[in-house]
Amino acid sequence: MAITNEADIIQLVRKDSWMMDLLQTAQSLQLPDWWICAGFVRSKLWDVIHGYNERTPLPDIDLIYFDPTLIDEAVEKELENRLKLTHPHIPWSIKNEARMHSVNNLPPYISSVDAISKFPETATTLGLKLDEHNQIILAAPCGIYDVIHLELKPTAFFSATSERMAIYEKRLISKNWQAKWPLIR
Repeated sequence: MAITNEADIIQLVRKDSWMMDLLQTAQSLQLPDWWICAGFVRSKLWDVIHGYNERTPLPDIDLIYFDPTLIDEAVEKELENRLKLTHPHIPWSIKNEARMHSVNNLPPYISSVDAISKFPETATTLGLKLDEHNQIILAAPCGIYDVIHLELKPTAFFSATSERMAIYEKRLISKNWQAKWPLIR
């Protein structure tokens, strides 16, 4: 299937029972401003574009939310433990973006999508969630062009300083995505 727009991405996810199950599981937590993001979305797209029949294993499933009223990291760990009861083989990584700016030594984020926009690569700035009618919502604050054209570029946030660009470049080396998806540029 060719992926040319956001509707194509939503259709791919809707047809993927594993992804839909994880989205419904995340939705069941009723977290404010929640999204499953980053590799969960990007890897699916790159697998499809590469014609892979098997899902590329993910090191984790990033579930983020934004709750400035309760920023204790212990809450995130308790949420991860709750999800591990229903999906013990899923490597959940839950983060409250209302506190992550302090971990990353950055100005406060204003929402989860604001935090997503500040991820290192444009191809990773993607999030999915379900609305109250179980319709899929896609957040793509840097657009989808780079991810569907297999282009790795730093976000504007990361290209703004040499320190962040160094982090971006180290990340490209450590992730070694071209070994899994050789068509990436």
